Amino acid sequence: MIVLAIDTAGVDCAAAVFDSDAGTILGRVSETIGRGHAERLMAMIDEALAEAGLTLGDIERIGVTVGPGSFTGIRVGVAAARGLALALGVECVGVSTLEVLAQTASEPEKPVLAAINAHRDQVYAQSFEHGAPQGDPLLLELDDYLARAAIPGKVLVGSATALVADREAETAPDHYPIEIVARISATAKAQGKPKPLYLRGPDAKPQTGFAVSRA
Repeated sequence: MIVLAIDTAGVDCAAAVFDSDAGTILGRVSETIGRGHAERLMAMIDEALAEAGLTLGDIERIGVTVGPGSFTGIRVGVAAARGLALALGVECVGVSTLEVLAQTASEPEKPVLAAINAHRDQVYAQSFEHGAPQGDPLLLELDDYLARAAIPGKVLVGSATALVADREAETAPDHYPIEIVARISATAKAQGKPKPLYLRGPDAKPQTGFAVSRA
């Protein structure tokens, strides 16, 4: 099966073409851009396809990171993935960024706690055992996360790990390797149209008191 994987959930914008039968990445493009995913994504998909020597018509499944992560970035990726899947008549699956992080663990055979610094003394977190999620992704208060992270035997991954040693630490952005997104996408169970995984509302709020009355 030929899979197109897309990630716009964080500071990276990435696309990859993956042959699940051969277990091989055929083409990939990834750039750390911070913002501007909407302007760059479609060109990156074209570049990944060109590297693979394939066209959109060869794609049999699309996978996309659905969060938690950047509110705007996630919307860009999910909208693009759903639009392409509809046009091509193929399945589209959502991939959790926390699951991607869990698969970067150096000791995946141990219980893994994947966690992203959500700032404002909050953390996005999820536990995994042997790669399988244990419960749903959660938005935790920092103290709650630190208590869970202190349990012996857990492997910690993700930007929030730095907060264990210093709760005031400046954490680096998380990266979600597009190769892992692609591999998860190939085996993920299709459950209809993927939706953004928002555990907290957007930071931007509509202004009040400035409404203009309509004639």
